[in-house]
Amino acid sequence: MILLTMIARVADGLPLSASIQEEEQSRRDLQQYQSQAKQLCRKLNAQSPDRCTLEAGDVNFHYLIAQGICYLSLCEASFPKKMAFAYLENLHNEFYDQYGRKVPRVTRPYSFIEFDTYIQKTKKTYVDSRGRRNLGNINTELQDVQRIMVANIEEVLQRGEALSALDTKASNLSTLSKKYRSDAKYLNTRSTYAKVAAVTVFFLTLIIYVRFWWL
Repeated sequence: MILLTMIARVADGLPLSASIQEEEQSRRDLQQYQSQAKQLCRKLNAQSPDRCTLEAGDVNFHYLIAQGICYLSLCEASFPKKMAFAYLENLHNEFYDQYGRKVPRVTRPYSFIEFDTYIQKTKKTYVDSRGRRNLGNINTELQDVQRIMVANIEEVLQRGEALSALDTKASNLSTLSKKYRSDAKYLNTRSTYAKVAAVTVFFLTLIIYVRFWWL
């Protein structure tokens, strides 16, 4: 189930449009999640990962950044990640086609709230069981969902740490791992050379000794 959708400008976190699953509002307190979604959008910047999943208990935030716009959804944890990002990709294609050129100029929050009509219609396609079966082979051109960065929403918001910093740490860990493998290879090579050199010296010494001994 897709519970909440928000579209915001990355440069300043300005909300551009939003939609809430109304029948779920009576069963869930979505106000807290709406607040977290707004905080998250304000933390994003040009260096933030362009796709990310943030875990929040029994629900997950998924977001996609494209052309300076963030498309964010709140889904139940059981909702397939691939389907969530296909949904966000769909929203991006339509929203940018309609409003892309206007986004940099707007100053009022929710300037494109009328886009909620398209969000609601698209959401039904991805939530309906028959619709999800029809979308099973959809070509979203998304990267492997296993490679999408995963973090915890509370940790990100409480630490006040930008997602770009988390992404930088992940990159640093990857760099350190590569450096470790490179250093290990270098040390193994040096060790091999040292052994070969020791054996060579031994045989040279033996040959010289034998020659002088017999002569």
